[in-house]
Amino acid sequence: MSEIILKTEGLSKQFGSRWAVKDLNLEVHEGEVFGFLGPNGAGKSTTIRMILTLLTPTAGNVRIFGRDVRKERGEILSRVCGIVEKPDFYLFLSAYKNLELLGSLTRRLSRDEIYEALEKVGLKARAQDKVKTFSHGMKQRLGIAQAILTRPDLVILDEPTSGLDPQGMKEVRELVLALSREHGTTIFLSSHLLTEVEAVAKRMAVLNHGQLIAQGEVTELMGGGASYFSISAQPMEKAVGIMRGMPWLEVVSEANAIEVRMDSARASELNRILVTSGVEVSSLAPKRTLEDYFLKITEGASEV
Repeated sequence: MSEIILKTEGLSKQFGSRWAVKDLNLEVHEGEVFGFLGPNGAGKSTTIRMILTLLTPTAGNVRIFGRDVRKERGEILSRVCGIVEKPDFYLFLSAYKNLELLGSLTRRLSRDEIYEALEKVGLKARAQDKVKTFSHGMKQRLGIAQAILTRPDLVILDEPTSGLDPQGMKEVRELVLALSREHGTTIFLSSHLLTEVEAVAKRMAVLNHGQLIAQGEVTELMGGGASYFSISAQPMEKAVGIMRGMPWLEVVSEANAIEVRMDSARASELNRILVTSGVEVSSLAPKRTLEDYFLKITEGASEV
């Protein structure tokens, strides 16, 4: 198993009588893209602020690279870069100058290193333009350039595609994957956009009302339990009648296509029964997505 790069142990934060995060235990492995999922207000940004020591935990601790971040803060965070909520820049300075200044907080950077970071996010041609002329999406990409500028071992991104159009979101996803695959960078990606995490993450954790409700491999978490399937079959009424007599299957909808909920291992059995009963099945495809999973596990989850 790969090395654990980031680990939280009983991490908690209380504001007055409200627990924003409570007893959070996360494990992020070396070189992976780790998705940190939750609706707005779930406690994701509070967690990231505690990881980056921008906020003092009420209880628990954070270990990065196997060391206590509170005891060895400077040395550890020199290998980490994070963007919380949205990147901020000096608007009247160029993109190049912003990276030069911000990067100098860690170490002296060469001209080539700055241009390399801008090239990776598709902003090299705009290097000398003032940031005030940049669109929201360009500022987001410049924020990622800032995050990777000093070649950190761990990059923490809080909602990096917030406010971007579909093309901008696609570009950020591709950049995140490239950082992980080509450079071995560990990426901790916070998002409320479930399809975004599904597209890039190997492992994930789901936070709701400040509490961890699931953690593990994306494929395993999505594969467990019942799944939703969409079925196109004729005659439709006959197909529905047959399926309603099956105790291991639930007919969820009959609009346009038939939607059912069942164990995915029984899909081939269902297809065989329908066909041998004289029903023409033109398609039987899984419909379950990460969004279905998220809604299912967060539904009725108790508040902290």
